[in-house]
Order: sequence, then structure tokens, then C-alpha cells
Amino acid sequence: MPSPVYVMKKLEPKPLPGTVRRCVLYARVSSKEQEQEGYSIQAQLTLLREYAAQERLDILQEFVDVETAKIAGRHSFNAMLAFLKKQPTCRTLIVEKTDRLYRNLKDWVTIDDYGLEVHFPKENVIIGPESRSSEKFLHGIKVLMAKNYVENLGEEASKGMREKAKSGIWPSFAPTGYQNVQGSDGKRTIAPHPIEAPVVRQIFDWFETGEYTLQTIAEKLRTEGIPFGARQVNVSSIHVVLRNRIYTGEFEWKGVLYQGTFEPLISKDTWERVQDRLDARQELRHRKVIHDFAFTALVRCGHCGCSLVGELKKKRYVYYHCTGNKGKCDEPYTREEILHGEFVAVLKTLAIPDSVLQWLEKELTLSTHQDERIQQRTVKNWQDEWDRLQGRLDAMYEDKLDGRITSEQFDRKAKETRSKQQALRAKISQHQSTAVDLRAGFNMMKLTSIACREFERQNAREQRKLLELVVNGAMWKEGRLEVTLHEPFQTLARSNSASATKHGAKGPSEPKLSEWLPGMDSNHD
Repeated sequence: MPSPVYVMKKLEPKPLPGTVRRCVLYARVSSKEQEQEGYSIQAQLTLLREYAAQERLDILQEFVDVETAKIAGRHSFNAMLAFLKKQPTCRTLIVEKTDRLYRNLKDWVTIDDYGLEVHFPKENVIIGPESRSSEKFLHGIKVLMAKNYVENLGEEASKGMREKAKSGIWPSFAPTGYQNVQGSDGKRTIAPHPIEAPVVRQIFDWFETGEYTLQTIAEKLRTEGIPFGARQVNVSSIHVVLRNRIYTGEFEWKGVLYQGTFEPLISKDTWERVQDRLDARQELRHRKVIHDFAFTALVRCGHCGCSLVGELKKKRYVYYHCTGNKGKCDEPYTREEILHGEFVAVLKTLAIPDSVLQWLEKELTLSTHQDERIQQRTVKNWQDEWDRLQGRLDAMYEDKLDGRITSEQFDRKAKETRSKQQALRAKISQHQSTAVDLRAGFNMMKLTSIACREFERQNAREQRKLLELVVNGAMWKEGRLEVTLHEPFQTLARSNSASATKHGAKGPSEPKLSEWLPGMDSNHD
């Protein structure tokens, strides 16, 4: 019997008799997108308002975020959550498409915790508490794709900074003692600050003599009122300056040492002598760590909530213990092998059977083809309407030539018609640019499954990367590890567990959607 075909369909709202369904709108663009046709805030809000009117939803509030490189965060997104928290009768959110709403997994979890019904008009999808687990799973793939898009932007920005570093230009904000300026070649660089640079030189001179400690230098700067930039003058800020190689004309960027093209403030010999004094002063506190601990700071103590950290005993055995930052803790030391075994057991629940991977790939292909057909049908309807308006415009022009209407009447009607055509053309352009490629999301899940299977053979650094990707929180208490996973991995683990429980260790001979994704209706539309 062929496996069932899954189609993500639009849910039909079911308001209670006599009630008015309320909603909020959310729109977001970056400053770069704002300049592009079809990405403006106004275009999004127009689409969302039309959708709300069509669905007979009462709009309580509209929230807009315009992200720029200078201002971090999404203030309106947080304001929207605060508003919804005070409006328990409003559980409906309308946003253009998935990547307009989410930029990380935390946003997704937050929205899910609010129990909202989220409408995505451009994707013709509604996700809410009553959605099937299969719908939530595919929606989760879209969220991961949005997260991957953001990380890719960050990689491109990092690439540009790395190129600046290679050319000897400090690629970030100027450290204390320098200021950002425009170089003679038109590129942004750094130059000595007229007030702070002499202070930095003096700090190095004082500490190099051996007559001053970090504490006495900080006190001297404070008591004498010597300016030290925007930093608070304390031991920590003095230490940061003395450890920064950039004042020699060299600098480190992403672990690589570069020779700068800017003016140094001190000699390399001075910096080396200062480093020797700092190392001698804090030899124990700054001893180099020779062991890479896989689970440090990934697990919290179940007694006090502090982090568990690794410690090497007898140069051979690794133990984890509570930091005790909140006072003495009763949680005993734990061998790394025990924690490792617990995480291996968790990750094995994420390994998707090969038969299910093959089935899922086929279902995603079918879903993508159906989405493309829906998109083509929608665009064709709009194109037909545009052609009908063009025919009307041509007819009006003939009437004008034959004298049946005046030039003023033609101009007025032609303006209205062209305005409608322009709106249709914008819709067509926007719709064609929103095709969702689920293949990248599927490949991401497939690679995650493979990585979970290979976890035991990976080194500590690779193990840590995988755990940071899938684990939302881990708590160790009295010899037991409790783990919560990010979505969609939590849903994936439940699905694999339900399938394994029903079919035993051998698993089903043929994967079935209703069995692999628990909670899904047995009848499919």
C-alpha cells in the first residue's frame, strides 16, 4: 500500500458564535531590503490588512521592525509579545512569511509558548496549537532555513572584515587609545586618539617599571582625574589594555595575527616585557588549559542552577562538578564517561531511520511540486486580471479617438486602471520571489541525523558543536541527566520514539506518516 501523501493546507478558522476574532499584524525589513521593490513595510502591511479583511479579523495593533546595522534587536517584536501577554483574548498573529517573523530558534519557541495561531498569507499556511505535528515539523524546517539565512549573512560580514584585516586595517570599533578615521585612500581605519593615546602609553610605562600594580594604576588615574575613554577605570579595564597587542601595530583577528597599517603606540619590546610581568603575576590564574572539555557550561546543576565544569584529575581522568558560584553545593563530582553516555542516549533518539529519510525526501518532493502548482495558478489568475485591465484600457483609448469620451475622462480612468495593473504586477513579482525550497531544510535534518549517529567517534569540539545545535537545556541532578531539545528536534525525538515503541527494535517495514509523526490524523485530505 503506497505511503500517504502529506499536503500542508490552510486551516479554516473556527470562531465561537457571537465572538469577534482579534489579531495583530507584524512586519519587518532590514534597511537594505527596504530599498528593494516588494520588501517595503507598506507593501507588507497592505498585504496583511487585505488578508485580515478577507478573513474577517479585527486588527488590534500593528507592529513594525526596521533592522539596521547600527541598531541591534527587534524592539517592536518584544513590544508585540508584551501586548499579547496583556490581551489573552487575542491569539492570532498575521505575518507575511516565515522568515519575516523568526530570526532564531528562540523566537520560534517564544511564539509557540504563547499558544498563538500564526497566519502566513504568502505561504498560504496557518500554524497553531491545533496544527498537525507533520505541519509543525515542516514549519520547523522553514524556521531552520531562516536561521541558516541569518547565519549566512553573518558569515558574509565576517568575510568582509577578514579581508580588511588581511590588508592591515583594524576591521572593528577603535580600542581605547585610538579613534576611527577616514584614511587617505578613502577606507575607514584607526589613528591615535589625541587624549587617550598618551594615557595608554603612560599605563604601559608605569606597569613596565614594576613599581605599579593594576590596582595602583587604576587608583592613580581616578584620583588624578586622568581621562580614560568611556571605560570605567578599574583593574579589569587596565588589564584589557595591557593585554591588547594592537598597541604594537600588530593585531589578532579570528585567531590570526596581522601587521597593521596604522601608527603603533608602544614598541614590541615594551609589550613583551609587560606580558612577562602579567604572566609572572598571575601564573596560576592564567595557566594554559591543555584539555578540551566537551560538556563544560552545557549542563547546569539540578541543585543550585550553576554550570558544571570539567576538571582533569591525575592528567588522565575528567570529572565534572558544580562551580558553586551560589555557595557550597551538594552535587558530587561526575565522571565524563557517565555524562557522555547520557548524551549518546539522547542523540540516538534523533537518528532518523534510513527508510523514513527516503520516504520524507519523496514526500517533500511531492509537497514542493504541489506548492509550485498552487503558485503558478495564483500568478496566472493575477496575470489574467492584468490582461483584462489592459483590454479595457485599449477599449477606452479607442473611445477617446472616436470622441465617445473626453481626454479628461480617459486620463482619469486610465490612471485608475494603470494603478490596479501596477498593484497586480507587484503581487506577481512578490509571489514569484517567495518560493520555499524545503530541500535545504531536509538536508540539514539528514546531516543532523548522521552527526548524531557518529557522535561517539567525534572529538570534543565537534561533539560540543552538535550539542549546542540541538540541546536547548540540560540539567544534571543525583546521577540523572534531563535534556530539552530545540525544535524541530524535540518533535523529531518524540516521533522516532513513538515509531520505535510501536514496531520494536526492527522498526516498520514501510514508513507511515501517521505512525512516524504522532498526533497526526489518520485521514488525509
